Amino acid sequence: MKNLLTLIFIFTLSVSIGQKKEIKKAIKAFDAGDVQGATDILETNAALFDTADDKVTLQKTYLEAKIDRVNKEFQSSLDKFKAYEAAGGNDPEYANEVISLTSAVVNSAIEDNAEQRYAEAASKLYLAYTIDPETNKDYLYFAASSAVNGQDFDNALKYYNLLKEIKYDGVVTQYFAKPAKSDEEVELSESEYSIYKKTNEYTDFREETTESRYPEIIKNIALIYAQIGDNEKAMGAVKLARMEDPKDLNLILTEANLYIQLEETERFGELMKEAIAQDPNNATLYFNLGVVNAQNGNTEEAREYYEKTIELDPNYESGYLNLVSLILQGESEIVEEMNGLGTSRADNVRYDELKLKREELYRECVPVLEKLVELNKNQEAIKTLMNIYGTLGNNEGFKRMKEMVE
Repeated sequence: MKNLLTLIFIFTLSVSIGQKKEIKKAIKAFDAGDVQGATDILETNAALFDTADDKVTLQKTYLEAKIDRVNKEFQSSLDKFKAYEAAGGNDPEYANEVISLTSAVVNSAIEDNAEQRYAEAASKLYLAYTIDPETNKDYLYFAASSAVNGQDFDNALKYYNLLKEIKYDGVVTQYFAKPAKSDEEVELSESEYSIYKKTNEYTDFREETTESRYPEIIKNIALIYAQIGDNEKAMGAVKLARMEDPKDLNLILTEANLYIQLEETERFGELMKEAIAQDPNNATLYFNLGVVNAQNGNTEEAREYYEKTIELDPNYESGYLNLVSLILQGESEIVEEMNGLGTSRADNVRYDELKLKREELYRECVPVLEKLVELNKNQEAIKTLMNIYGTLGNNEGFKRMKEMVE
């Protein structure tokens, strides 16, 4: 029995020595840059490490975390770093190793964004945030941006709403100064700024605080809800966003678009006027006001807005076409009355009056359509103009337009 216990002790000691020897070899290989060599040692001795004591197991977990980081298996790497710390690991370089992991994740995400792999980039940036949520809030913001770029609105909303919950503002204070022997301003860290202010090495010290990103976050939440058709949540978010930034043009337009979807054209018109006040040279805003006024029967106002659209942007095709359509709105009423007339002398006189009135409408449209044809040979304009010339008896104009029909 005593001999058996001695043999067991010797065997256990031998296994323990073997485990320590192999983990040291693996660590040495990794530190020398031989990642694959370290991996092979761990895999070859997997059964040996199954019975390892806590110290060797910790070393193995820590090494695997670093190997996974190099192999870009970032989630696995983070899980193993956390397991190492939770099990009592206390390597002095632990914090730096985790910072290296964060850097590796972010750099990989930057590469993904550059190659338009937005979903992968968003996932990695979110992972970078989770490594240290208190410090890495910026990465959550960039994760949301990448998700939007990839049209992944579910995750974009998840990230933006989380930013809203933690009241992230993204405000950063930057520090600038000029070296004593140079006129070129440079950016300094906060510590450098404090140190150099006490010396003569720099001059013209300046602090600059960036704008808060919070209004943008609220705005993007509203925009995404509008994009996916959740008008109720979009309206709630946009109203909150406008409280933060009432003059933001995109927010005004988002709210206006929601009212159009809710068929509240009056409120839409009010918001479009607000938008014009912010951007008075935006032809599209005037065009939209023209459309909503035309729908509401405000013909004169609609005409003014369409004419303003063309004035601001002479290439705005829809402005010309809608203006012509607006002018010709009166034609149906004229034609209806003409068709209802009899053959009496009075009816014939009225018919001639209405015919002249109809032709006058056509003549109003001619210069508008000619301008559009001159711009880019718009086929709709050419065909309409051909019909008008035919009705007016302008054979030369009719033939010219006919030749231009594709």
